[in-house]
Amino acid sequence: MQREQDLYAPVKALLERQGYTVRGEVGAADVMAMRGAEDPPVIVELKLRFSLSLFHQAVTRLKVTDLVYLAVPRPTGRSARRSLRDNLALCRRLGLGLITVRADGTVEVHCDPGPYAPRKSKTAQDRLLREFDRLEGDPNAGGATRHGIVTAYRQDALRCAAHLAQHGPCKGAVVAQTTGVAAATRLMRENHYGWFEKVEKGVYALTEDGSAGLKHWAYSWGDEA
Repeated sequence: MQREQDLYAPVKALLERQGYTVRGEVGAADVMAMRGAEDPPVIVELKLRFSLSLFHQAVTRLKVTDLVYLAVPRPTGRSARRSLRDNLALCRRLGLGLITVRADGTVEVHCDPGPYAPRKSKTAQDRLLREFDRLEGDPNAGGATRHGIVTAYRQDALRCAAHLAQHGPCKGAVVAQTTGVAAATRLMRENHYGWFEKVEKGVYALTEDGSAGLKHWAYSWGDEA
């Protein structure tokens, strides 16, 4: 679809099937629909793509009625599914409805306007609590440090690196016992940061990147290595 007007006819037909009288360009509203004197008006904002200005317009229309929809062509391409999912979530959070129109004129209502009531994820909550419990101190001070975000995983890697810097190549089991990092062997084997190298079976040493990492993150973990 090349023009916003191309969205109008399919959206109007959808509303008329539900018993609404529909008119375009009423005041500042792209589409306005009425169904009886007792029912609140429906407003639809038409745009060729999702944008911040579209959401701003729709939120402004909430001053007039609770029944505000966005209508856009259905996204296509590689990122279409993610774009639709993310913008649908934003519509729900803002109490807006979302309509998409396919190239053949098929209209789909993805959500209706209404209060935002998110479902809580116990899995996500537990993951966040585990990360909170594993972090030593408050290395991020409520935001990114000048080096970047410090995670519990990075703190574990720093403990392993500090041990190797002090004692030289060691067995993973020894590093785990001394540092309290139970997964030390796996952490050094996976070597996400390039800080460790395997010198023989089960034995790891610190790389030059590891030594640099210790200096770079010196005051970003619980033991202030």
